[in-house]
Amino acid sequence: MDASMMAGLEGLPEEDKAKMASMIDQLQLRDSLRMYNSLVERCFVDCVDTFTRKTLQKQEETCVMRCAEKFLKHTMRVGLRFAELNQNAPTQD
Repeated sequence: MDASMMAGLEGLPEEDKAKMASMIDQLQLRDSLRMYNSLVERCFVDCVDTFTRKTLQKQEETCVMRCAEKFLKHTMRVGLRFAELNQNAPTQD
């Protein structure tokens, strides 16, 4: 968990901080797994055409690599954009 999240928990007792940190870690893990599963499913459906061999054919492998790279770049860009918007958003104090 990053420092900005911990800063929001400063007024809580240590036990509550630990519980919140654990929940945040679980949510981050769940989101990471969800993103990974989405990547695998999307690239598999888009790229794998035949099941005649155990291994991917060359064009399928190339497609999967491009798909994964594009998906990860897109996800990273969206995350950066949300961070930019979050920095410029007015705070409610």
